[in-house]
Amino acid sequence: MPTSKLNPSTGISAGQASPAGSPLEVLRIFLKLGLTCFGGPIAHIGYFRDEFVVRRKWIDEHAYADLVALCQFLPGPASSQVGFSIGLTRAGYPGALAAWTGFTLPSAAILVLFAYGAGALGGPVGAGLLHGLKLTAVAIVAQAVWGMARNLCPDRERASIAVVAALIILFSTASIAQIGAIVLGGLAGLWLCRSDAQASSGHVKMPVSRTAGFVTLGIFFVLLAGLPALQALTGSTGIALFDAFYRSGALVFGGGHVVLPLLREAFVTPGWLTDDAFLAGYGAAQAVPGPLFTFAAYLGAVVSPEPHGVAGAVLGLVGIFLPGILVLLGALPFWDSFRKRAGAQAMMRGVNAAVVGVLGAALYNPVWTTTVHSPRDFGIALVGFVLLVAWRAPPLVVVAFSAAAGTAMALI
Repeated sequence: MPTSKLNPSTGISAGQASPAGSPLEVLRIFLKLGLTCFGGPIAHIGYFRDEFVVRRKWIDEHAYADLVALCQFLPGPASSQVGFSIGLTRAGYPGALAAWTGFTLPSAAILVLFAYGAGALGGPVGAGLLHGLKLTAVAIVAQAVWGMARNLCPDRERASIAVVAALIILFSTASIAQIGAIVLGGLAGLWLCRSDAQASSGHVKMPVSRTAGFVTLGIFFVLLAGLPALQALTGSTGIALFDAFYRSGALVFGGGHVVLPLLREAFVTPGWLTDDAFLAGYGAAQAVPGPLFTFAAYLGAVVSPEPHGVAGAVLGLVGIFLPGILVLLGALPFWDSFRKRAGAQAMMRGVNAAVVGVLGAALYNPVWTTTVHSPRDFGIALVGFVLLVAWRAPPLVVVAFSAAAGTAMALI
């Protein structure tokens, strides 16, 4: 029976590989991340890079950037898709499910508790604690931009692509600007980054066949078109709720905050809950770790049509995450062979540089502009950055420091 060889620098199979880890291992690590990853999808990408590229070496820098670029192209929650892919490379489909469960469950559980009235934090101590946790994101994103820029923008061509991508994001208010910046980065890479072609480092081939890819894409489109028709035939409120979540997850690019207007239109406009209840849940979602898409758990718990409560929360989580996972599984079988071609390598060098620019723009807005309001805030974020970069402290230490410092500043 043939055995697979593992790339010692990445921990990812270089041949006809079987997964290298166990679902339990993946669940344990992603559960820790689900409890500590504050700051939204951009910060999550920084946490994942520190955990899986720098510390554990499950995947190398370029392969990781390729996954990030792919997930930025696709609809759905980009950071959750990246985590799902890493779990898939490590332990197959069970590992992918373990990664999604571990990363999603903590924040979903907290938001369901909040829906039942047990998650509110009030007073100066609570406000300071939440603000300190948000400052963690500044340090995490800054570290990600710093590390990825050094590896992915080492020459003037790629540095220029990164700057142009950042300017596109900073000067545009269109939600499609992020996709446009990445597409332009790829086109610029075809023109400027053809020199120094090299064998693709790492290996992101997933245990997903092309047949499975076509099947999952088919399921994605069947559900997108079929759920409204099925609801019209049956009149089921459960199907109507699932369709609202599924359509929101399927039509959003960039993830995170971009999904909120879609969810508001889907749930507040038909009168399923009030604007006040929606905004209260949105505020709670900002304060918890993990993906912002777990806001769907809160919505599913508090909507007026049945099912609601815990059953509605589960329906919301499955509905909003499912389309992004289906599209991802449909794209992954073709991604590795595509990225090995010379032209594709040049394009991906440009795309990777553009991703750095997108992250850099996000470091300013919304991460910096919504979090750093005073010299004290800057000082806390600066200490967190130095802890991560110079002292190589684990993110949990930075989370604890920022939370304690934010609380102390609120009491002074």
